[in-house]
Amino acid sequence: MSKAKIGIVTVSDRASAGIYEDISGQAIIDTLNDYLTSAWEPVYQVIPDEQDVIEHTLIDLADNHNCSLIVTTGGTGPAKRDVTPEATEAVCDRMMPGFGELMRAESLKFVPTAILSRQTAGLRGDSLIINLPGKPKSIRECLDAVFPAVPYCIDLMDGPFLVCDENIIKPFRPKQK
Repeated sequence: MSKAKIGIVTVSDRASAGIYEDISGQAIIDTLNDYLTSAWEPVYQVIPDEQDVIEHTLIDLADNHNCSLIVTTGGTGPAKRDVTPEATEAVCDRMMPGFGELMRAESLKFVPTAILSRQTAGLRGDSLIINLPGKPKSIRECLDAVFPAVPYCIDLMDGPFLVCDENIIKPFRPKQK
């Protein structure tokens, strides 16, 4: 079984300037380590809130690093510098709006400001790209909601078979006859 490559991108001017520890990117890594029992390799980057840089990074992770899954954190709010969804849409072949809809619905259970979030997801070649919020608690809540669909989505794109610890997260795959 091949080791899955998963891109993890923190979008933040402060993080790229080294002003603070990147707890959001680490929250994604920790969550994926909790979920996955199959071998996987993070391809981790911290980049500024600049649309062209985000686009270039997503393209590089999908096309050159062959990441089957790319998870971003940050840049999904209403601030002028928040352009991660625009960058994602610009590089994707097809959008997967159900991911953003479910993440907002889940977040609304915790905070009324979830309606301000613009998380989205899309497909570029053989990669699924998912935009997450920037707070570690919200990252986990959103991944808990959408991750059950991720392994099957990657299966459908002929990506690596992701095995999960079903005591932590139970992926959905249709039963084979």
